[in-house]
Amino acid sequence: MPKTATPIPLALAAVLLGAAPVLASDPASCGTVRLSDPGWTDITATNGVASALLEGLGYGVDIPTLSVPIGYEALKNGETDVFLGNWMPAQQSFRDDLDASGLIDELVVNLEGVRFTLAVSAPGAALGVADFADLDAHRDAFGGQVYGIEPGAPANQLIAGMIEADKFGLGDWELVESSEQGMLAQVARNDAAGTPTVFLAWEPHPMNLNFEITYLTGGDEEFGPNFGSASIHTLARKEWVAECPNAARLFTQLVFETEMENQLIAEILDNGTDPRDAAKEWIAANPQVLDTWLDGVTTLDGQPGADAMRASLN
Repeated sequence: MPKTATPIPLALAAVLLGAAPVLASDPASCGTVRLSDPGWTDITATNGVASALLEGLGYGVDIPTLSVPIGYEALKNGETDVFLGNWMPAQQSFRDDLDASGLIDELVVNLEGVRFTLAVSAPGAALGVADFADLDAHRDAFGGQVYGIEPGAPANQLIAGMIEADKFGLGDWELVESSEQGMLAQVARNDAAGTPTVFLAWEPHPMNLNFEITYLTGGDEEFGPNFGSASIHTLARKEWVAECPNAARLFTQLVFETEMENQLIAEILDNGTDPRDAAKEWIAANPQVLDTWLDGVTTLDGQPGADAMRASLN
């Protein structure tokens, strides 16, 4: 992870950072920050961190579960304020639409070093499958099925496009759409039966600890080079950034690391811990992050933010 945030436009920086180090509260209209969750545990985890911080600062948080297309429309239409899950380049088409609207600001790249592409489980690797081009020779073993995530997800659209275009001989394969949890439950069932599975995989995620995963080469055109190397961006409504500069400043400084997210996601999935509680436990064990995340950030009523957050952990 880079130690500094991605540069933001000068005009936005002036709004967020200001020239004078005077603490100032946001107006009461900023009292509830509206995020969204596409149902992916990594975004659930980072939303948990944001929620723990915001609540420690005296804000309320509202996080509806919205599919990726609906979530982006909600952001554009002013129904939500911030989205922590803009995966790039997989969501380029959605991002192009948002950028063309002129209504959205990118606040920061909140995570780098992400992998995001098709992978096979251990039985698939045992067949010698290591590349997209290897799949069709073993169609029967895989049942001719590629497992994706929820309907409407950009990654599913990439897979469907490959099938429609008969790339890699996948024209007679089927995309099985499901939730993240449903997809991984199928991988677990297939592994137990010794059945190979090809599925959408990514990191950070504890799936990388729970399964023997082989990320496939050959999908650069669809998912990007280096196994779909990706970055995750934080987006916010321009009007919200201007109206709520204190909360917006928090989000410009809220960056994550892969190992941290792996720990949080595992706590949520494996132990059933509420995302906010998992985040608070992690922050309590790593309080030094508050010096960066809350630098110059206040509570909703204008008190020093880091002090208030530390007090909320006790």
